[in-house]
Amino acid sequence: MNARFAASLANALTAVRVFIAVPLMLGCAAVGAREAFVWVLAVSFCTDAIDGPLARLSGTANRFGAKFDTWADVTAYAAIALAVTVLWPDLVREQWLAFGAIVASFVVPSVVGLAKFGSFTSYHTRLVKLAVVVTALALLVVLTGGPRWLLRVAAVVDVLAALEEIAISCLLDAPRSDVGGVVRVWRAKRGR
Repeated sequence: MNARFAASLANALTAVRVFIAVPLMLGCAAVGAREAFVWVLAVSFCTDAIDGPLARLSGTANRFGAKFDTWADVTAYAAIALAVTVLWPDLVREQWLAFGAIVASFVVPSVVGLAKFGSFTSYHTRLVKLAVVVTALALLVVLTGGPRWLLRVAAVVDVLAALEEIAISCLLDAPRSDVGGVVRVWRAKRGR
């Protein structure tokens, strides 16, 4: 696969989240289409899982792709939170603390990054990647009738990832993408 095609494909997958999945998720919420929402949500999570590794493996990862992915994440997570609230209000009421923690874990680090750097951060740490996988699996299982306690597990992982992102924002003097984790940032700052 040539590099130009891989970069285009990675960005196209990101664009699917922004321009197709987000409107479809909101449309599903508007018409009460729970099953269709779960399918669109699964596709959205799959494109999120594939776009970054495709860019990195092909050597085409760049700042634009990282920032575009972050904007796609922000819009997708906002749509997911809104749609889940509309489609499963009883679930949100029952699991309000976990749901609130999950939403806050995506919002608060973004606000901290905006306040400090004037833009969304795109750290893509290992812990954030784990948090996204755990949250995606928990949501898909819970929304299809699985155990609701999975949302609480996801919330714990998400809060830890958010705390790491906030710590990274505090350590950095300028925004950076794909930093690995807070320990790596801290060591780099200390000159190790």
